[in-house]
Amino acid sequence: MKKISKNIIYLTIGLLALVAVLVFASTNGAKPAEVSLSKVIEQTSADQVEKIEVTGDKLLVTLKDGTKEQSFKEKGTSLSQYGIDYKKVKVDPKNPDDATSKWLDIVLAFLPIAIIIGFFYFIMRQAQGSNNQALSFGKSRARVFGLEKGKVKFRDVAGVMEAKAELQEVVEFLKYPAKFESLGARIPKGVLLVGAPGTGKTLLARAVAGEAGVPFFNISGSEFVEMFVGVGASRVRDLFNKAKKNAPCIVFIDEIDAVGRQRGTGLGGGHDEREQTLNQILVEMDGFEQGTNIIVMAATNRPDVLDPALLRPGRFDRRVMLDLPDMKSRAEILKVHSEKKPLDKDVDLMEVSRKTPGLSGADLANIANEAAIFTARSDRKKITRADFHEAVEKIALGPERKSRILSDKEKKITAYHEAGHALISHMLPNCHPVHKVSIVSRGMAGGVTWSLPVEDKHLHSVAEFKDELAMALGGRVAEKLIFGDITTGAESDLKHANNLARKMITEYGMGSKLTNLVFGENEGSVFLGRTIAEGRSYSEEVASEIDQEISRFIKEASDKAEKTIKANRAKLNLIADKLIEKETLEGKEFEKLIGTKPR
Repeated sequence: MKKISKNIIYLTIGLLALVAVLVFASTNGAKPAEVSLSKVIEQTSADQVEKIEVTGDKLLVTLKDGTKEQSFKEKGTSLSQYGIDYKKVKVDPKNPDDATSKWLDIVLAFLPIAIIIGFFYFIMRQAQGSNNQALSFGKSRARVFGLEKGKVKFRDVAGVMEAKAELQEVVEFLKYPAKFESLGARIPKGVLLVGAPGTGKTLLARAVAGEAGVPFFNISGSEFVEMFVGVGASRVRDLFNKAKKNAPCIVFIDEIDAVGRQRGTGLGGGHDEREQTLNQILVEMDGFEQGTNIIVMAATNRPDVLDPALLRPGRFDRRVMLDLPDMKSRAEILKVHSEKKPLDKDVDLMEVSRKTPGLSGADLANIANEAAIFTARSDRKKITRADFHEAVEKIALGPERKSRILSDKEKKITAYHEAGHALISHMLPNCHPVHKVSIVSRGMAGGVTWSLPVEDKHLHSVAEFKDELAMALGGRVAEKLIFGDITTGAESDLKHANNLARKMITEYGMGSKLTNLVFGENEGSVFLGRTIAEGRSYSEEVASEIDQEISRFIKEASDKAEKTIKANRAKLNLIADKLIEKETLEGKEFEKLIGTKPR
């Protein structure tokens, strides 16, 4: 349609240009001076005229000296009636309808007709395009990858060794299906990639297709669902028909929980579009013919809401878990994302990895990109260690807000608040070492105390959680002890402490009275794939006991923080004074100031 519209526009412009050229050609040249007919007669009598061209009633007079004049005679008269002798003066009659005026008249006559015909042609083509669009409404919108240059391979995916090992079988099946079929082995039809956002599920699926050298049909679960019932099911049928024609291949459905949630909730009525689409996916996965060599891969970060029919053997019967990367894996991921970036010799990716616990592959890619942006801002050619550290702090803590200027009083309160956090973190044995303390605003926080673990931890004890609660409340306790009052600066600290205490009671079974009990599995939220009737799984008496346990944990942590700060009041003052002076203390500088962390 765009091409046709452009052709019509070009045609119209061409016709208008032709008319302009013809008009210009017909009027081109210097216009002769206009004189009266009586003067022409006088010039003729004086033998000054060489030639007269007669075009209708218009006279073009050429004098013997080469000068040209223009005049007009009366309509229906001849020059002989004015006493002009044709023997002395050459008279040249012209046809008023010359070629230029004829073509001009023809173009002007047919131009409106051509414009009208072009307009109706455009309307007809547009209507035909709408019909074609309506007919293709149920077609799959999957994008095909794997046939282009620069395919994604396993070497481009770092930090998921176990997942790559599991998927290597899928690659071998797509490459050498006879090897498995000769032994009677059946490769799983569906592979479900489960992991937190940013752990590389889509990238890993593309790597499987790249390693196997087969087409890769990529579609999101939300692209199946439309407002019209049956469209999603039609697109599923079309997708699998295309896949069968291109076998062996991989069909990848990203965010499958958009259509794969549990059925039977009743929220969408008897003809819920999601249920229709899910039913068609189940039928298509069961309907694969033997030897078609089509593998369906899907990704989700919510496996708990998927319909059980999707997870049974014969469908998505293999799960591949993608965890957040550990320290070594984070260094490998950073190396992959830094391959095409010029790094300075002082950059240590393992050091950056130690500062990024809990971050996903997407976060690490963002850190590498932010470091390159910082380098470009400074007009330097190589990315330095400082650029990476600044990028880590921006991602983990938020950008610095140096424009936010505090008054002397607020600066002192903030300094003691952060000093309280840092002192508790340093003195309690189960808290992580202090990496950085700053009273420069970052994000929504007025200051920051950043503690980092020495190594990655996967298990946490009650003692560790209690020390973490004390550290979270250390800022407010320091404010109360020094100034005799409290401020709103501890808002996020209180939220973190209360949420952690509640999790200790309701999820981890760490209460002193409610030991080994878990609460709050069914909170009664209306969610597709969950029944509405489910509610709180414990009584009001238990809820009151949970609140008392949380209050007990918070009070114990507050008392521990107060006791620690009172016992180390001199160190608190030392940290606060240094923060007021320098605004930021790095980990080594902090330890040099108050000593090494007790064990």
